[in-house]
Amino acid sequence: MARPGKQEQSSDFVESSLNYLVDTGEKPVSYSAAPGATPVQHTGRYEERAVTIHNGRRGADRLSLDREGFIFINHDTRVADFYDEDEVRSVYYPEMERLVKELTGASRVLVFDHTLRAEDDQTREEKKVREPVRRVHNDYTEWSGPQRVRDLCPAGEAESLLRCRFAVIQVWRPIRKAVRTAPLAIADARSIAPKDLIPTERKYPDRVGEIYHITFNPDHCWFYFPNMQRNEALVFKTYESAKDGRARWTAHAAFDDPTSPPDAPARESIEVRMLAFFAPAATAVAS
Repeated sequence: MARPGKQEQSSDFVESSLNYLVDTGEKPVSYSAAPGATPVQHTGRYEERAVTIHNGRRGADRLSLDREGFIFINHDTRVADFYDEDEVRSVYYPEMERLVKELTGASRVLVFDHTLRAEDDQTREEKKVREPVRRVHNDYTEWSGPQRVRDLCPAGEAESLLRCRFAVIQVWRPIRKAVRTAPLAIADARSIAPKDLIPTERKYPDRVGEIYHITFNPDHCWFYFPNMQRNEALVFKTYESAKDGRARWTAHAAFDDPTSPPDAPARESIEVRMLAFFAPAATAVAS
């Protein structure tokens, strides 16, 4: 594992737009659709806002999970076919557990789910996977982070684990060709104010969760990693229990890259989510 180098053919930034929530005072609801070509349904009002999105490759070696909230790394995988559910669970999940332990010093890592996404309708329908998410969001909230521990662990164990520091870590990567369309934009956690985070109900067939949708703020500082390859990964934090100045949330969204070639292949990606628990002695800030 290593930090990637620069790709000199890419510019320092692009001008694009991101889809933000308009805060009307009502709690939005997002409905989890079945995988396939059907788009996600939601309530709430959203608006496109013009933003500058910086090339994160330029300073990738200086990023920190506990400062910006994300890092960008080289990471090879033994997975041959990410559309093979058994292979993802038997090969990729253990790889992710080892990776996050190495990156964070966590004493225990529990990989609990993954999502495959494809930009084109045909692939989504054939492979039964989801669409890229273009609304600016963070996957967990002050409430739903601890609730996910309770959902996944036996009651007695969950309450014990919740007395320790823990985080939700996500790892995002291309699964076939380089990502040239609908890349992921990710915000420096320090640029997101608490008032920008709007709790949004997330309805699944078997449970109700909660995410943050984000309202526009001109102070937001956005990055992306152009032309991401299959052996590169974006690691970011979507919940942090510590309230000591570490990054706690990392807003992100897919966007239209104006430099994408017209014949670029549609994005195909995977994101894996995991709980990282830290023994009381593991208090150092992660790199």
